[in-house]
Amino acid sequence: MDEGMLTIGAFARACRLSPKALRLYDELGLLRPARVDPDTGYRYYAAGQLEQARLVAWLRRLGMPLAGIRRVCALDDPSSAAREVRAYWARVERETAARRDLAAFLVDQLSAESVEEPPMLELRCFAHSDTGRVRPANQDTAYAGARLLAVADGFGPAGAPASSAAVEALRFLDTAQVPAGGVLNLLQDAVRGAAEAVRDAAGGTDGAGTTLTALLWTGSRPALVHIGDSRAYLLRDGELFRITHDHTMVQSMVDEGRLTAQEAAAHPQRALLLKALTAHGPAASPDLRLHDALPGDRYLLCSDGLSAVLPEDRVHRLLTGTPAAPDTAARRLVDAANDAGGPDNVSCVVADVVQTAAQVY
Repeated sequence: MDEGMLTIGAFARACRLSPKALRLYDELGLLRPARVDPDTGYRYYAAGQLEQARLVAWLRRLGMPLAGIRRVCALDDPSSAAREVRAYWARVERETAARRDLAAFLVDQLSAESVEEPPMLELRCFAHSDTGRVRPANQDTAYAGARLLAVADGFGPAGAPASSAAVEALRFLDTAQVPAGGVLNLLQDAVRGAAEAVRDAAGGTDGAGTTLTALLWTGSRPALVHIGDSRAYLLRDGELFRITHDHTMVQSMVDEGRLTAQEAAAHPQRALLLKALTAHGPAASPDLRLHDALPGDRYLLCSDGLSAVLPEDRVHRLLTGTPAAPDTAARRLVDAANDAGGPDNVSCVVADVVQTAAQVY
């Protein structure tokens, strides 16, 4: 054996990878041995390869797929490799958060225990949509019904019919009975129907589609469905919270630490969507969450024609400044976006949570 070389067994013990894994990584071109005996085919490794092997072992323990490990190991600059690992872990955390939310949703749906009867609540809401000051036509759709609130922002040559079709496909939820499978199944089926409606309405037009953000009222708790970069906010006890996560390339770069929020706001591709309901392909998986509601809560759903133009502190002031009914607040928000230039269609739904008269003592 060459001096300084380690057998595959000794190298495996030193780097805490099994010989089987080392053989696999050799076949994949991920970690080649320093020398292969031409007669026996036995693999030998140099001591200098231990650092890379240990990195591979750590990344495998982290759960990184082989393709990702290959990218990291191919980077000569340690800072670039660190950014790649950071980006991978940010994706894992986002996916874990989505699964956590789904688990909480399912636990809530399947649990029959209740400490006390929740108060009966209802919505008082208003939808308002405007073309804005620049666009020739309005491709947004906003809807406020008895139980359903929705905003859809169409894009592409058939954006208007796409957004209208998506919301129209959900309108049955205003009167639908929640099935035995619960509101989760009802919403999943509804979004699947909306995706089909968008494909039909767009007629196969390339580049056409729509975002969709909706709240379904279930008596005491709203269920949120979200796909794209329209947004939902909750105003509670004077504080404004964003309760949706933008499905955009720029937002993913912020999540991964590649951009700051300030850089993202001025990025030339800030509107590039990673998820939407489109004219082609299967429906992307939406975010789905169940929220606790309290009397006095105010919800805002809006297209990016509002959120991209008005900073959140300005939105906060318009929602809280002077006590106003939902219709007044919605018109103020749209007017403010237009006063700021109105570069896009702007739509919003404002909804207040109130306790029913039968529950007020």
